Amino acid sequence: MNDSTASSKALCSNCKLRESCLPRGLTREELERIDRRLVSVLRKVGRGETLFRAGDRFDAVFEIWTGFFKTVTTSRQGRDQVTGFQMRGELIGLDGIGTGRHGVDAIALEDSQVCVIPYAELENLGREVPSLQKQFIRIISREIGIDHGVMLQLGSMPADERVAAFLLNLTARLRARGFSASSVLLRMSREELGSFLGLKLETVSRTFSKFQANGLLFVRQRQIQITDPVGLEQLLDGASAAEGTSADPESRVSRPRRVTTYTSSGTISMAPHGHSATQTPQPLQ
Repeated sequence: MNDSTASSKALCSNCKLRESCLPRGLTREELERIDRRLVSVLRKVGRGETLFRAGDRFDAVFEIWTGFFKTVTTSRQGRDQVTGFQMRGELIGLDGIGTGRHGVDAIALEDSQVCVIPYAELENLGREVPSLQKQFIRIISREIGIDHGVMLQLGSMPADERVAAFLLNLTARLRARGFSASSVLLRMSREELGSFLGLKLETVSRTFSKFQANGLLFVRQRQIQITDPVGLEQLLDGASAAEGTSADPESRVSRPRRVTTYTSSGTISMAPHGHSATQTPQPLQ
């Protein structure tokens, strides 16, 4: 790992993020029990540094205390593919549970801190505190749902809908953590966003320009102001007046009608009736 040394320790009972993390819903007695057994270390990770790399031994999961991360996988041909973006209050590192090795690189997009949760002790505590185990399984289930959502996006959604879904998901996650849902400071580059959404850099740029021209948002360098969230949602439901007018072949995809809802975890579900889906923006010049 290329991260900084730990700076301090944290107790779950005193953590301001516990309602979005593993201790959610636990009793005071259960929290005290976890505090005695699972005193977590806060580790600093500087911008551009890695928390873990693909192939590293898996021995902990990480709660993001502050900051923003991206996860990246590299093909045999050496091409990087962004697989996700993670923010404060979210767990990272779950990919290593099955094989004992991490399958992606986790890279900080800004100076960050993570809470290090030793997995072996977490497993032991889960057997003794059923509500803790239940919450951990719920988090893993949510991650599976997110993966399914990404596949739906990349497989059937045109460029306008992919970018709109990304923005709506990000603002929903920020709102769930008490931040503004209309004014967003983006951390990732347009190249990184395009890699994640399966779009070319030029397509991402044209889509943001189109959104601004249509009054859906306003862009000022790294800051995005969402001016018409309803209009963005209508894009996901195929109700946009601009639908079908794009000259970009990535924007012309045959697709079923979708229903858009917000889940309790702050993700966005976009699916043909009866299916589920989900998803997680950057500096524009």
